[in-house]
Amino acid sequence: MNNGYFYFAEPKNEPVRSYAPGSEDAKNLKAALAELKAEQRDIPMYINGKEVRTGNTKEIRPPHETTHLLGHFHAGDESHVNAAIEAALNAREQWASTSWEHRAAVFMKAAELLATKYRFKMNAATMLGQSKNAYQAEIDSACELIDFLRFNVHFLSDIYKQQPISPEGFNNRMEYRALEGFILAVTPFNFTAIGGNLPTAPAMCGNVVVWKPANTQIYSASVFMEILREAGLPDGVINLVYTSGPVVGEICFDHKDFAGVHFTGSTGVFQGMWKSIGNNIAKYKS
Repeated sequence: MNNGYFYFAEPKNEPVRSYAPGSEDAKNLKAALAELKAEQRDIPMYINGKEVRTGNTKEIRPPHETTHLLGHFHAGDESHVNAAIEAALNAREQWASTSWEHRAAVFMKAAELLATKYRFKMNAATMLGQSKNAYQAEIDSACELIDFLRFNVHFLSDIYKQQPISPEGFNNRMEYRALEGFILAVTPFNFTAIGGNLPTAPAMCGNVVVWKPANTQIYSASVFMEILREAGLPDGVINLVYTSGPVVGEICFDHKDFAGVHFTGSTGVFQGMWKSIGNNIAKYKS
């Protein structure tokens, strides 16, 4: 039981590091790049907190160095999307009833891990998987994603404190609830920060998520999932699946417990999603 009012003050933007030649940051980043390039990663899906390997593997190669093999990811199918939805719905009640400041603390911890322990690994993964240089990766996969997490927690504080006016003789109050169902997060190929923001923003509000990243962003997405798990994200809150867009869309948009989509991508793809959702609107619970 909480008897305190909790508020997360507005944070400062994460400082951008320069990676000047010979600097400690440059040395650490080069070491992270060398470590990732030296291994071939075996990247599973994450459903209900468990690593899922299908044996149907797809290669991951740097777009700028296609002769080099970074590793493989395990591609899923309809059964894995359904399993992710089931895991999310099973986790929903407990996660939605978790006090908001405890939910927020998970993502503040994730931001701190990204700013420190995982900074160079995440930047290296973005550089290799999405062909960014050190400065582009630092701005995207470190600073912007850290800011998304910290500022979103602050904005959540502001939303929760907003209450309606109470005229004389009345006492009005408003309670914010998670949506009744699951959120589908479909994230793009080019920005690691957006890839992390789209599933976590609804999750910190008490929602549960099925996350489908672009295949060309899976390498860095898997690193971010490592961070979330270490930060204490409960099993089933965010489920990471690797399927085609049509497969995940057909199942999710046709599901009675579909509650929302968080998407960044092309206008054409969005219009297709919008049409599917419109055709199915009558079957949704909420």
